[in-house]
Amino acid sequence: MNDANPWAAWLAQFDTVDYQLGRKAGWDAFVNAAPRPRFEVLSRAQLAALDEDVRDDYDEARRVWNTNPPTIKTQQLTQAFEVLDQVMASARRDGDKLRGSAVIDAEPGLGKTTIATRYARQVHRREYRRHGPYTPDGSQRLPVAFIPLNAGATLKGINQQILEFYGHPQKDDHGPVRRPTRSTRSQLTEFAIDVVMTCQTRMIIIDDLHFVDFRHRNGIEVSNHLKSLANALPVTFVYVGVNLHAKRFFDEGLTGEQAVYAQTSRRATRCPVAPFSIEGDAGARAWSDLLSTLEKHLILADAEPGMLVSHAKELHRRTQGRILSLSNLIDRAAHLAIKSGTETITQEILATALVDNAAQHLTSPA
Repeated sequence: MNDANPWAAWLAQFDTVDYQLGRKAGWDAFVNAAPRPRFEVLSRAQLAALDEDVRDDYDEARRVWNTNPPTIKTQQLTQAFEVLDQVMASARRDGDKLRGSAVIDAEPGLGKTTIATRYARQVHRREYRRHGPYTPDGSQRLPVAFIPLNAGATLKGINQQILEFYGHPQKDDHGPVRRPTRSTRSQLTEFAIDVVMTCQTRMIIIDDLHFVDFRHRNGIEVSNHLKSLANALPVTFVYVGVNLHAKRFFDEGLTGEQAVYAQTSRRATRCPVAPFSIEGDAGARAWSDLLSTLEKHLILADAEPGMLVSHAKELHRRTQGRILSLSNLIDRAAHLAIKSGTETITQEILATALVDNAAQHLTSPA
């Protein structure tokens, strides 16, 4: 690093990264990314000695660092990993036997996608360690595929997004490269199955599944298509979405007595994720442990143990125990602490820091 301005060099290497998880290059970068190295916490006297540009770079480096804490093993993440471990036990079955699937289903802002991607990263790294980066025929091994859905997702659209993840050229037996819009649904399905098998993928994450309405025709087609892919592929599917149970994903849009015949309900294991509760000693302790871990991560000149824990009840009131809302609030409080020169998290800083609209709407009076 540049001795005169080491934080400019740090930013050049470790600034905010857009991983684009829905593409294999982005997913691979995420899986193999090394942790950012922590840098020096300067005292107020050292901060005052920096010239304007160097101070600006140091503060920007702190903002990047403060907003990217490592994944914390919360009770929710640990419990979800235990569910996924049990579902993955079915992955040891031979290819002629059906594997189970997992459904991470919860309200917004509870870390569903984080749980799925962090678990999948472990799977990806384990497969690489055991089998290497290439399959026996020399193809690139991609143990995990991450497929984010768009609003109004359709059967054909899901196939297209699978192919886009792999960077599939969509060649058929006639040779020319087909555009996704010119390929039939059947052709796209064949392409998708072929590329998943070729890359020996073992897990497919379907994110934002709540964009599909399983009560309507397109949703029923998507549900049937996902079942057909599960039948055809030796992979474990992990579905992620908001309130999927209420959206009739498990019932495949069926109602009444017909719902009992829904195959998805038998094949899929639901993995709920709950917000933090501070009711009872165990819940309050888990919340305080989370805040303690987060405050140790922050780089502020006057940071000290308890600067978040001492506001535990207020932080819970403002965020309703939802991890995304908490992250937003702490990110913004740390920014204000730097900008104002306070250099720690105080009651006044927290009162000034904004939280997302949902958390603000649900915040009870103090």
